Amino acid sequence: VQLQASGGGLVQPGESLRLSCAASGSILRLNWMSWYRQAPGKQHELVATVTQGGGTVYADSVKGRFTISRDNTKNTAYLQMNSLKPEDTAVYYCSYSEGSGDTYWGQGTQVTVSS
Repeated sequence: VQLQASGGGLVQPGESLRLSCAASGSILRLNWMSWYRQAPGKQHELVATVTQGGGTVYADSVKGRFTISRDNTKNTAYLQMNSLKPEDTAVYYCSYSEGSGDTYWGQGTQVTVSS
């Protein structure tokens, strides 16, 4: 499985960005896709997860501001990030996980929130 992430950039506080993560290869029916982030000097953090069926989980720090979704016809997950804050600045990574326990990672995409 290969993952291609896109959509990062530099925005001002309060603005929005949408990240995309397209999966290709042997996509299994039972899978979930996630976004993680890592800021300088901080641990890798789970931001949000979406299952094949559309179930979602969010980190408390992004609840109400970020929305994860997916288009199963395109094997693509999205992360809509609204009301961005400077503390959201990080490299964002998407992942694809299967019920077998295998996890695949995309390249990171930089999100910088600064005035």
